[in-house]
Amino acid sequence: MYEYISAIHVHSKYSDGTGKVEEIAKIASDMGIDLVLLTDHNTLRAKKDGYQKWFKNTLVVVGCEINDKTNKNHYLAFGIDKTPSTRLPANKYVEEIKNAGGVGFIAHPFEERSSMKEHPPYPWTDWTTKEFDGIEIWNHMSEWMEGLTEANKFNYFIHPLRSIKAPTKKTLRTWDKLSLERKVVGIGGLDAHAHKVNLLGFFEFELFPYKVLFKSIRTHIFLENKIEIDNNPEKINKAVNKVLDALKNGRCFVANYYHGDAKGFRFFAEDGKKISHMGDSVKLSSKLKLRVLVPNVSADIYLIHNGKKVSELNNCEAEFPIKKEGIYRIEVYLENNAWIFSNHIKVTL
Repeated sequence: MYEYISAIHVHSKYSDGTGKVEEIAKIASDMGIDLVLLTDHNTLRAKKDGYQKWFKNTLVVVGCEINDKTNKNHYLAFGIDKTPSTRLPANKYVEEIKNAGGVGFIAHPFEERSSMKEHPPYPWTDWTTKEFDGIEIWNHMSEWMEGLTEANKFNYFIHPLRSIKAPTKKTLRTWDKLSLERKVVGIGGLDAHAHKVNLLGFFEFELFPYKVLFKSIRTHIFLENKIEIDNNPEKINKAVNKVLDALKNGRCFVANYYHGDAKGFRFFAEDGKKISHMGDSVKLSSKLKLRVLVPNVSADIYLIHNGKKVSELNNCEAEFPIKKEGIYRIEVYLENNAWIFSNHIKVTL
């Protein structure tokens, strides 16, 4: 498997971000990010203008963030050539995107905040639909804004990375519950805009530079084959399809890079000589075990079964014999800080 590091949920000047696509991609490439998944609001203009391509070592995948007419039910959609109407209810545009062959993820599903009246929450409210591929289990800007108060405002603005603690328990509970019914992939999002504010009428200050937020929540994606850095349109389409297919199938994990480089983390099932990966289903057997490898450091490794922690140890690797069916995932904490969240492996009878 080939490991690619992605920054998902990024906005540019095509909507309410402040950076040009080529500027964003250069920053990402300089920081070792392989993939930028662009999600400007209700527009695919960046794709039509030819920005879905390689910039040095970084591939920009152009999607969009869709919402309904009440500005709720935000949805990250990829692999489509046309944006649905914002007049549609959420279940309709989710269905439309799936029927068009697209891949979609619910954005900041349980957003709650009251610290800024000009920036109300944008939660997901239409849980009747079952057509989405996954959800953002961790969103940097949502968590930052939800934790903002008058008392901590200074520290939050000066240190935007320290404020990011962990996915909410409500989001993780919902994710696990949904995943018991069908495959629901968990991704991490930045919601990066690089907002700029004017101070004292003449000094412009960039609150959350892309370079800063790119040090936060990243999603690692595993591909069976290496993708070629080549801006031939046919090869770009093949590379994008491979990335989206891996995301759709749950071959990914989420990490907070503020606490360390997560490249090299592995969570897989072993049954004799057979290896299965995140997103896979495996048959229960007497030889079945789940294995975890943590890169370069000992950490607290938690095994989560059907939404409940059932085992833990502090080490740089772990091996868990499996005796029950259900869905299993891993959480890794480094010095009590939430660091890595895997996708599920499903064990069936």
